[in-house]
Formats: sequence, structure tokens, C-alpha cells
Amino acid sequence: MLDTLIRGAKIVDGTGKAAFTADVGILDGMIEAVGNLSGAQAFETIEAAGRVLTPGFIDMHRHADAALFREGFGEAELCQGLTTLVNGNCGMSLAPLSGAHADECAKYLAPITGNIPPELRFASIDSYFKAAQGRGLPLSCAELIGMGTLRTLAAGFTTGDLSPLELRDLHYHMEAALADGACGVSLGLGYAPEIFYSTDGLVRALAPLHRSGVPICVHMRQEGDGVVDALREMLEVARALQTPLEISHLKAIGGRNARKAVPEMLSLIEKARQDGLDVMCDVYPYTAGSTQLIHVLPPEFQEGGTEALTKRLLDDAARKEMRARMEAGSDFENITLLVGFDNVVAIGLRTDEYRRFEGKSIAEIARTLQKDPFDTLFDLLAAEQCGTGMIDYISDEEDVRDILRTPFSGVISDATYPSGGRVHPRVYGTFARLIEKYVVQERVLTLEQAVHKVTGHAADRFGFEKKGVIAAGMDADLLLFSPENIHEQGTYARPNLPATGFDEVFVLGERVIENGVYRGGSSGEMLGARMGY
Repeated sequence: MLDTLIRGAKIVDGTGKAAFTADVGILDGMIEAVGNLSGAQAFETIEAAGRVLTPGFIDMHRHADAALFREGFGEAELCQGLTTLVNGNCGMSLAPLSGAHADECAKYLAPITGNIPPELRFASIDSYFKAAQGRGLPLSCAELIGMGTLRTLAAGFTTGDLSPLELRDLHYHMEAALADGACGVSLGLGYAPEIFYSTDGLVRALAPLHRSGVPICVHMRQEGDGVVDALREMLEVARALQTPLEISHLKAIGGRNARKAVPEMLSLIEKARQDGLDVMCDVYPYTAGSTQLIHVLPPEFQEGGTEALTKRLLDDAARKEMRARMEAGSDFENITLLVGFDNVVAIGLRTDEYRRFEGKSIAEIARTLQKDPFDTLFDLLAAEQCGTGMIDYISDEEDVRDILRTPFSGVISDATYPSGGRVHPRVYGTFARLIEKYVVQERVLTLEQAVHKVTGHAADRFGFEKKGVIAAGMDADLLLFSPENIHEQGTYARPNLPATGFDEVFVLGERVIENGVYRGGSSGEMLGARMGY
């Protein structure tokens, strides 16, 4: 007797192969059988003729490390078809978080992960996993070990490469995290303190990964004028280490780089793959990103962490230096030069002085206050103690389409979870947008191609052996829907609206959306215990 029988669905199985019609039987959280199950009996039968059944979607790049402990977590994710998340990206993992630099690290993470109270400061990935699993998860989660977190714990926000003693500490925590079940390693080379590595220093920091098969997911050193050279650097690192490389949220910031850098980078990745390097990339299907607002500043001013940076922002001489660098510098990701203050929107504002400007661009705030935009930016960051975020309109739509089309790309959200204020609509809608805009409306991808990128492709990348494909013996993470009904409701002005159109969603056999209505669940699991590294 099956728990659930889904009858007559159009199966898009996650492999990229053509769809076929079949029945699917679910038993004890697993797919028991796929095929003609006309003689099977089940406690519950769903008539699915005319609808599509796919594996649950996997978001390879999210920042829900702390959010998964929040009340109500899961609805935004499950309503867009997500059944598995990979957190800890861009070098920023919630764990481990202990030692002399833990407070400063927690402050630095907050615009991305949200505030981190004492009860969410875990000394190891293992203790983090146990706490998360113990609360009951509505969907499954995996965790990358963030090298920015590890470097901060080892050396704070100092510049330069690490000392032998600091390297030993970093390696110890990296190896412990992987042994505890982290599914890979993430880098945030565009952020302090990782931006302070030389290329050789980075290779030394990652030395335990040599020929390990452990994937390295990297937010590169630059995504603006220097993005092609940043990719070349990471290909050099991957060749030295001989381990898989995932280029996170590939893009080229600014109009002067649009339609130039991305084709060149896709060609470089293709050539590296032909040479035997295991390198892939991913993209979020939006032309705007979201991260810490301090990311617009020259990186050298971030030495010492956010407290030291706040003091510099109040110092006239330092402000003059910062402004001069931002007016002309091309050796860092100079976002305000590349896209202008009109395209940098402040979010997560907490002070009485600036809260009224939530969702306004730095240029708009400057005009309202009758200030210069540089002074406005510096004053706002200082008042907010560098704890605010931004939405930045940075990419070219045709570049997004080109990356989506390439066979070695995945699709991600890069969703961040600040504790308050406006969020990017990708938190609620990325994977609905993929189907609605790029499959149904624009036909950039076939349904089979799109589904593969967020199921089988993603599962293979991280060794999720029981996920990503509809076949007997696989986890019963399943979505039933009509593609033409999928809709991203959220906008930049009103982002907090769950996607619609997924009729049935199963997480390990538990029906968490029924007839289009979210009901939640607790069958999700932390995937570390299943990892094969």
C-alpha cells in the first residue's frame, strides 16, 4: 500500500531528458515506483493528468543560515517550489562562530543573514546542524563552510596573507566543518577580510582541498571592470587545487562591461572545461543584486572590521580619501562609479534618522537632505554603524539570458535575510520567475532545461545522491503544477509576496502545499549526515 499515488502526470524528471507520462508512487518519504501503476493501491491518490511533475527545486546559493530558526520560515521558499537550500555562501557561514573575533564576525554577517543572537552562535557545524534539525524543518538544508567566517575567527579583519599559526587554525576549522557534513567551501573574495588574500595566499588557505572533490563556490574578487581577470585568478586556483569550482552569480557590473565581459568569461569557462577542469557557473535571473551597503566602499578602508570602518566614515581625511578612490578607482568593484548612486538603494535601515529612507536610492536621499551623495552615503553608513544593506541595479538582461542558456550554468537566488526592512524580491520569487519569464513567456529555456538546472544539475554539484531526479529510490521531494499558472507576485516595491501556481509540493513525502494552499511541515532535514566526502 502506497502512501500517495500521483497518477498520469507529465514527468520532467530532472535529468534534462524529454518529458514522459507516468504514475509515481510514494512510500515512507521515498519514491517507491515510477511507471504504469494502474494496479497499485494508495491511501491517497492525486489525479495529475495535464499537469507537470518535477523533482523539488534546489537553490544552490542562499543565505538562510539564521533565518531557518525564525518563526514562519519555509513559506516563501516552498511556495516557489524549493525543497532544498544550500546556505553559507559568499564566504559567510553562520558556524562556527566562537572565539575572540566572534562578535565582530556576527556584526559583519548581520546585513546578509540577519541579526545573530547568542543562542545562534554555534561553535561547530555539527552543533548548528543538531540545533536546526531539532526545531523541525519545513524543507531540507545543506551548509557550505564560509572561508570569510573562518578567516575572521582566525585573524579578524587584518590585511595580507595569514601567518602559519593562523593558517593552521583556519585549516583545523575547515577540516572539522567538512567532517561534520558541510557540503563544500565558499569564498567571498569581493568582501573583507578575504579580499586581502593574494592569489598564492588563497591557494595556501585552501590547500587541504587539493584533489578532495570538495566544491569551492566563489564570489569572485571583482564583478566589475576586473571581472575577467578575477575569473582567470579562480581558474588558476582551481588548476592548482584540482577540485571542483563553482563561479557564483556570474555577471558583469555596469553598462561599459555589458555584452563584453560575460561572453568572454563563458568562453574561458568552456575552454577550461575542455581542458579537464571541473568548473561551472550560476546566475540569478534578475538585473539587480543585494548585499551589504559597505560593499560600495574601497576594500582597504574595511581593515579592522565594521567598528574601525565606522570611525573612518566620521573622519574628514578618511572620507576625502574614500571619495577620491570612488570617483576614479577601477582596481576594486567600484559600484557607484559603474552604475551611479541612482542605482544603489538602501535597505535594512534601523535608526530613527534614516529609517524613513528605506527603499530609496542614495541619490534620492541626497536630494532630500540637500547633500552631496558621497557625504550622504558616508553619513548614513556611520549612523547605521555599517549594518545596512542595499539593492543595486547592476547587470544586463541579455547577459543574464546568455548565462541561462549555457549548459554548464545553474540557477540560484542569492537571497539574503536581513532582520528588518525591504528585501530583494528574489527571496520570494526566483524559481517561479525562472519558469514564468524564461520558460513560458520568453522561451529562453525549455521546461526540461530549466528544471534540470535547479534539480539534477544542482544535486550532482553537491553530491545529493537522493535528490534532484524522479526515479525509484530517490527522495520524494516533488512538485506538481501547470507551468502557465506559475507566477512571481513580488516586485521591488512589494517584494514580500509568495509565489503562486504550485498545486502540490512534497518534502520527503510530506504534502506541504495542498491544492495550492501552504500548510507547512517538519519533514525537512539537514543534509550533512548524508554527505559522502
